Amino acid sequence: MRAVIDRILKAGQGDVTLPDDALPLPTLWMLGKTGAGKSSIVRALTGAGEVGQGFAPCTRTARAFDYPPDHPVLRFLDTRGLGEAGYDPDEDLAAAARGSHAVLLVMRLDDPVQGPVLAALKAARQRSPALPVLAVHTGADLVADAGARSRARAAAQAAAEKVAGGRLASVTLALPDRGTASGVDDLRAEIAAILPDLALLMLQEESRDAEARDFATHRALVMRYAAAAGASDAAPLLGLVSVPAAQGAMLHALARRHGVDWTPARAGLFASALGVGAAVHYVGSHALRQGVKLVPVVGQTLGAAVAASGSFAATYALGRAGSAWLFRTSRGEVVDRESLRKLHETALKRARDASG
Repeated sequence: MRAVIDRILKAGQGDVTLPDDALPLPTLWMLGKTGAGKSSIVRALTGAGEVGQGFAPCTRTARAFDYPPDHPVLRFLDTRGLGEAGYDPDEDLAAAARGSHAVLLVMRLDDPVQGPVLAALKAARQRSPALPVLAVHTGADLVADAGARSRARAAAQAAAEKVAGGRLASVTLALPDRGTASGVDDLRAEIAAILPDLALLMLQEESRDAEARDFATHRALVMRYAAAAGASDAAPLLGLVSVPAAQGAMLHALARRHGVDWTPARAGLFASALGVGAAVHYVGSHALRQGVKLVPVVGQTLGAAVAASGSFAATYALGRAGSAWLFRTSRGEVVDRESLRKLHETALKRARDASG
């Protein structure tokens, strides 16, 4: 079913293919056990979807429903319920977590066993720590005693918040097979409250994706300069001059590609965004590599190899961070320094692993 989920997240409702210029919709993932009432919630909100008798399981594959149907502002992803015999949900859960922007954690009040749901929530939050979660307690009409209903809700809410690592917004629903539903307006209000955050999240994701696509067009250039820096750093002392020269030339070339003048002032702004710690670490490690190369015998073999590998990784990481900074600067965007530093650290580690 993973392929079905991926297709829904990319295409739209059911098997309908959206035009290439269609705007992406915030996707709310309905996460719950079989029979928890996920399809009933979708129907109560959208008027769409097959609904079983009361809370009987009815979802046999992943489906998506847009809300409101005529001019949708969000999409519900209804995946197969957890807890079905013979169903291993791991791949499906990973696919849904990867493409969703928020989770509706659906827990039925007369079902105290929510282990599979909480385990899936834990995995989703580990993948995306900032993923918004709304706890939806269903079956309020199935627990007649008010005290028992309150205790069941409190226990489920506490368990969910422990896994999520903080307070979660929540609503309580009664969705009887016959009779009047309750709590649906509260659910609409809670969803409306998180929509601005979802919109911001999607803009950030789109921006990250655009920058990654942009870097793909410059990767070969960065690799070329990184390889040149690594090769030139194999000889004693030569790297003291050749590596900074290669890195400077690389940043100038990247700036030209982004339509930005690489001035001393911009170089200073980039260095500031990257952080003093990164600069001090680079200068110190570079000087150490040059010193090791002067050690007789060992320095001329192992030292040279280490220096070449280190300069390759450092130059690649600098190019990766520089490309991201120039991309943001060319678009007049504010550079998130923490994200830039993490990007640099990740690129440095990957380049070290690749060249080590």
